[in-house]
Amino acid sequence: MHPTSKTHTFTLKKLTLLTAAVSIALSANVHAQSTENNEQANSDDFENITVTARKRTESLFESPTAITSLSASFMEDANISNLDDVGKYVPNLNISRYGAGNSAHASIFIRGIGLQDHIITTDPGVGVYVDGVYLGRQMGSNLSLPNIASVEVLRGPQGTLYGRNTLGGAVNIITKKPGDESVASVAVKVGTLGRVATDLYLNGDINDDVSIAASGSFKKRDGVGKAINLPNPEKEIGEEQEFSGRLAANWKVSNNFSLLFAVDGYDNEGGQSPYTIEFTEPSPDPTDIFNGDFPLLTADLLPSDPDDLGTTVPGLESTAVSGWGASITANWDINQNYSSKLITSFRGSDYEGGLDDDASPLNLSEFPETGEADQYSVELQINGTFDNYDFVSGIYFFNEDGSTESGPFVFSPFNTPDSLNTDGSPSFGGYGFFDLHQETDSFAVYANASYDVSDKLTVGGGLRYSKDKKDADALFPSFGGERAFRTAEFSEVSWDVNAAYQLDNGLNVYAQVQKGYQTGGFPPRPFGGPAQFVQFDETTSINYETGLKGKVAENVSLLAALFFTKYDDLALPFSDPTAGGGFVTITENAGTSEAKGVELEATIDVNDNFALRAAVGYLDAEITQVDENVTGVGVGDSPALTPKWTLMFAPSYYVDLDSGATLAFKADYSFRDKMQGQSVFNPNETIDSRSIVGFDVKYTSTNGDWSLSLYGENVTDEVYDQGRLQQNGFVGIVRSNDRREFGLRFKKDFEM
Repeated sequence: MHPTSKTHTFTLKKLTLLTAAVSIALSANVHAQSTENNEQANSDDFENITVTARKRTESLFESPTAITSLSASFMEDANISNLDDVGKYVPNLNISRYGAGNSAHASIFIRGIGLQDHIITTDPGVGVYVDGVYLGRQMGSNLSLPNIASVEVLRGPQGTLYGRNTLGGAVNIITKKPGDESVASVAVKVGTLGRVATDLYLNGDINDDVSIAASGSFKKRDGVGKAINLPNPEKEIGEEQEFSGRLAANWKVSNNFSLLFAVDGYDNEGGQSPYTIEFTEPSPDPTDIFNGDFPLLTADLLPSDPDDLGTTVPGLESTAVSGWGASITANWDINQNYSSKLITSFRGSDYEGGLDDDASPLNLSEFPETGEADQYSVELQINGTFDNYDFVSGIYFFNEDGSTESGPFVFSPFNTPDSLNTDGSPSFGGYGFFDLHQETDSFAVYANASYDVSDKLTVGGGLRYSKDKKDADALFPSFGGERAFRTAEFSEVSWDVNAAYQLDNGLNVYAQVQKGYQTGGFPPRPFGGPAQFVQFDETTSINYETGLKGKVAENVSLLAALFFTKYDDLALPFSDPTAGGGFVTITENAGTSEAKGVELEATIDVNDNFALRAAVGYLDAEITQVDENVTGVGVGDSPALTPKWTLMFAPSYYVDLDSGATLAFKADYSFRDKMQGQSVFNPNETIDSRSIVGFDVKYTSTNGDWSLSLYGENVTDEVYDQGRLQQNGFVGIVRSNDRREFGLRFKKDFEM
């Protein structure tokens, strides 16, 4: 581990407490009989999907907002194993990872809104929820997805029901609940690149009142590169290894009252994400920090394989993240009309990472980084359902306390040598560049209602009041040990109104207007010292959207959305390399931004055995007005990591064998258009488009109790950029880690 890393307290011993049984990652029911196979061919038909995105159970067709729902069976067949993979299959969604070289980081962007960074003083623009519990940190949110019933992606501001930091949308991860099924299963996966994975899963009733669901998973894969200048590297570059587990129990205390207990944890130790640089100057500037008393940074110092790491700083080649969480959900059906729900939760996490910015053996710019965060939340809902209307209301409290430590670091020429290396060159021991700490308290009260004016027309709306307080402090050892203390408060009223109408042909049309809110804060990387550690204000948005949902033909289901969103006081973090070295890293309210686009999703059942699922997203987003005091951002610049076009196609074909067994052939294609690495246009930071192709061929036994799959991921071995950041004379590039892989997956179900 890194020299300054903290010892992980989340050990394998603790994980074994959670792994009483094990399940297949992304577990899905195996369909065996031929009649069941035909149902499977239509199992992803949108007509049959129910969602809970609006904190009420309703048909996907009837929900008046843009939602994508991915079922467990679809995710398994598309080899979706973590949240990063989900980003390939939803229109106008892009998930990237740049954070400190750690692949557990997830930067989620929906319709041009998101955040690349993960520092404690930042807040994501898209909220991630697991069974209703908000995850406050982006580091660690690239979760593995075993024991999952579905993933719902809500696009557009979700300020009423979800509150702060859902400016672009929200991602709901919904686990399988105790008692949903009575099954035990084991799955094993082996593949190229040294892939080994196993999943155990158990779900069933203990007695008439108590049910449990338990899962445990292990996955491992070799790296794609080496740390060539380290004598005893801890990890290969891009290596993956993770243990995870979850245990949930549902206690039916009485006919109208139940308690759901859940605890989960994960321990991930991997190699740094593949990282390299490209030179952007034909001949280096003599004032560049990489000249002077130091050897010139030249291409011959870089590893010949861009997946290899050239650093000489031990520890940077390895990353780690661990965490655990616990929650209690109490459900009380007060009477036939009213119900209440209380969700209490605690989560903790810590991570290690870092990058060698110059990607060479030279000690020019290395930043090891560690961080940790603890959070707890309480939400009390009072809900009602009547003949022609329903409502959801609640109060919510959230607290987070965490820190980020950057150091020891090497950053010339600001360090002074404290010793000599064995070859006589200066050695820079380094010291903390900055240490950030922040505690956040957030409070909200909300209500949302839906009223059936007639059998065909439904109207609805909601209000939410949010208040946030942040207490932050930053220590700057490289500025004489100065410490800066900051306090800020933010509040906002967000709202939405909507109407849905069912046409005579059964199609549902809807229109809505939503106001979203993202809290303000403090800059994530104040390299300029205390003077740069200044508050920026909250961002608000108004979204106008209309859509159509339903069966446009007997065998064709369609979801369509057309939207226009305006963002005010848009807070943009960006880094600007300056003469003499270093970065001016700024987060400021740059001005106004607009986004407009179209989203289409369809399922087509060509016949009983052949089906196609497709999604297309088009997004035109740009900065439309820049405040006078803002530098670096220009009118017409596009938000970071926002492709104009997003495409997905997933055909499926089923064959019934004479024995009663079945063969299922599935393929998937995902496309993301070119995009900018930052919200400041720079041709050096343009990320090229990429296409990814996968397949899955599954044999299911006659009795349906076991299956064997041959799979292929990224079969064309597309290597693409995850992020690009301009620096002095070069651009730093985080490369993709999901390389070509072929393998076998076996699953066996046991009746209980």
